[in-house]
Amino acid sequence: MTETRPVQVHFDDLDAMGLLHNSRYALLVERAISAFWAEQGWNFDPAISRFKDVFMAVREFKITYHAPIMGAGEVLVDFWMDRMGRTSGVYGFRVLSPDRATVHAEGYRVNVNLDPSTFRPAPFTDEIRVAAEPLLAAG
Repeated sequence: MTETRPVQVHFDDLDAMGLLHNSRYALLVERAISAFWAEQGWNFDPAISRFKDVFMAVREFKITYHAPIMGAGEVLVDFWMDRMGRTSGVYGFRVLSPDRATVHAEGYRVNVNLDPSTFRPAPFTDEIRVAAEPLLAAG
């Protein structure tokens, strides 16, 4: 299933021409995915997170830009998981206009689950796999 989260483009996200700076698209995707996981009980602080998997790093991020976002305001981010392997997961995403008529950008992001003591790839727990199932149904 594709999840959708509204995210805000702020004035300081814009470049000198009033367009969303290219580096900020990744931030919009991060905000949307983070909101989903926070709703599931995930937290950066392992002491309060529902999940043991709290150390994740972005290994790869690919984005294709189609139409610029002009000015501050709300946009939508659709996201899903294309696959979830033993230690990494691949999210697909689209950044859309509020009316969904314009695809501003699309791409994918690869996250790797890390062992907090070694910072080496570590297998996902069954608990986080279950929580990710709705995202995996989208493929």
